[in-house]
Amino acid sequence: MRNARAAAILAGLAVAVAACGNAPTNTQPQPSGSAPAATTGGGKTLEGTKIEVAAKWTGEEQKNFEQVLKAFTDKTGAQVTYASTGEDTGAYLGPRIQGNNPPDVAILPQPGLVQQYAKQNALKPLTPEVTKEIDANYTPYWKELGSADGQPYGVLIKAAHKSLIWYRSQAFEDAGVQPPTNWDELIKASQTIADSGTPPFAFCGGSGWTLTDLFENVYLSTAGPENYDKLSKHEIPWTDPTVTTALEKIAQITGKKEFVADGALQTVFPDCVTQVYGQDKAAMVIEADFVAVSAVQAGAKVGEEAKYFPFPKAGDTAPVVLGGDVAVAMKDSPGAMALLQFLASQEGGQIWAKLPGYLSPNKNVSPDNYPDPLTKALGQTIISAGDAVRYDMSDLAPSAFGGTDGKGEWKVLQDFLRNPSDIKGAQTKLEDEAKKAWK
Repeated sequence: MRNARAAAILAGLAVAVAACGNAPTNTQPQPSGSAPAATTGGGKTLEGTKIEVAAKWTGEEQKNFEQVLKAFTDKTGAQVTYASTGEDTGAYLGPRIQGNNPPDVAILPQPGLVQQYAKQNALKPLTPEVTKEIDANYTPYWKELGSADGQPYGVLIKAAHKSLIWYRSQAFEDAGVQPPTNWDELIKASQTIADSGTPPFAFCGGSGWTLTDLFENVYLSTAGPENYDKLSKHEIPWTDPTVTTALEKIAQITGKKEFVADGALQTVFPDCVTQVYGQDKAAMVIEADFVAVSAVQAGAKVGEEAKYFPFPKAGDTAPVVLGGDVAVAMKDSPGAMALLQFLASQEGGQIWAKLPGYLSPNKNVSPDNYPDPLTKALGQTIISAGDAVRYDMSDLAPSAFGGTDGKGEWKVLQDFLRNPSDIKGAQTKLEDEAKKAWK
């Protein structure tokens, strides 16, 4: 659900950000120290090779990705065709896997699908050349996300930045507050904004995934990356004191009636964005970089009326939570592996980064490659966070717990938004749901 929204990441910022120009359509790959093995020796050694790539992207995102594929074709001679899976990637790939006719390469919107397809023997292990590229350009955490039982299968090639709080500049000016840098400052600023007559927060509580994003940011900050990893695998229970601390922090903003715009539980994404920018019913909305697109649609100009600040530290860690897409090989062919190696390389990432609507988890892709100030700043945040960056926890969980409307974590956190005083009850319900999902 949330990655369906992430399909719109920054797509409208070419017009929303004044400094964002159109990327050149004839971008050529620049030499890097890690060219695909299939292209070494100076010749187009994949001439005549056909590769099919399946992904969910449509519209501008598809056009931009096809420019990256064209750069690969220019370099290798391979003929690459693109197939759109639609939003339900599993529904598209399932029949093709069963019919022994999968695409050569698939782009998966959730790491959980890597685990699922690996168990079905539907994925091909990465070659040493691709793994070497990953080791050179990614932290071990990202390599692990694309692995199953210690075997690397996938490359995380595209990211969505989820550790942001967007605000309406006029609301801050009217209240006389500045963007906060830590949790205590956020609570203080929220009270000042509420006292000025505007609810500080608009919540899309009707879309349960937005509440999981809020929890993940607070939990990563207060509990730290190690506990985040344990909770994401259900290696510690949801009744753990670290979860208590995170829910207590959240209750500081959801537990005050004057802090929350009316109808939070009935509001779905992106209507909470409209409440902030189109209707002036709230000052802030806690969500990812793709809020920019909805803000523009509501009539706000990014960088002027629509601004953001990093999710404030609620503990010792400055949280950076990402969503993203993982490229895997479903056929054991030199062409598929060469393409994965190219997508994992600094070269491939730099070509893509020059186009709108893209963020790279590749640590060697400089933010200077991005086409507008907003994306540059977000890219720098990812790099600066280093090993503390974590993937969206609910997308790592079984879908019955972390990805189903009206069930599991979504439902429990919606109930918690309704009654933030019942922290113990929320933890008990979360643990009960987690036990069922991980059984």
